[in-house]
Amino acid sequence: MTEPSSYLRATADAYDAVAVRYAALARADLDAIALDRAVLAAFAELVRASGAGPVAELGCGPGPVTAHLRDLGLDVFGVDVSPVMIGLAREAYPDLRFETGSMGALDMADGGLQGIVSWYSVIHTPPREMPAYFAEFRRVLAPGGHILLAFFESENEPVTAFDHKVTTAYRWPIDDLAGLARAAGFVEDGRMLREPREDERFRRGHLLMRAGVGPRPRS
Repeated sequence: MTEPSSYLRATADAYDAVAVRYAALARADLDAIALDRAVLAAFAELVRASGAGPVAELGCGPGPVTAHLRDLGLDVFGVDVSPVMIGLAREAYPDLRFETGSMGALDMADGGLQGIVSWYSVIHTPPREMPAYFAEFRRVLAPGGHILLAFFESENEPVTAFDHKVTTAYRWPIDDLAGLARAAGFVEDGRMLREPREDERFRRGHLLMRAGVGPRPRS
């Protein structure tokens, strides 16, 4: 199994190499898909209803989803492991805050966030590392804080690696991913499965969850 530092470095290098081309596509994808915008709007409404507080988009890439969340009224910033992506995000959205970092080891205080969006950003994480990622998400979210997770769904197959255009990625059964989140102390609010468009290979999964109000599970 690849060690965490190795797969993070490989992911960062892969996205650095395609960052400019990727940035040109990311905004168009969000503009074109009404269901994706709808689930982001639902997340934003949940966060606004639970009280003011910062929101992090983890794995923000060149920043279009971060900017969209800002337009939905959230106090949001972005984090990404790719320095080139962060540079493009800062150039495109100079009024927003973007930081280079790993979403598996966040430089944030316990309970400091009101919301997290992980928009197709855990897809490159080896399955054995996913519980640690959920534990980190739970650590930085305030009790009752919300998380939106978007990913490639495996359509009733076990978690499966596939040849993503950038670097190796994984498709997850939505129930399995929801179970890992539940074990980390999250409560599911809802889910959405979107069938692939003509130019897409796989069904898309979306989980809306909130951090439980009890003690954080031990890692």
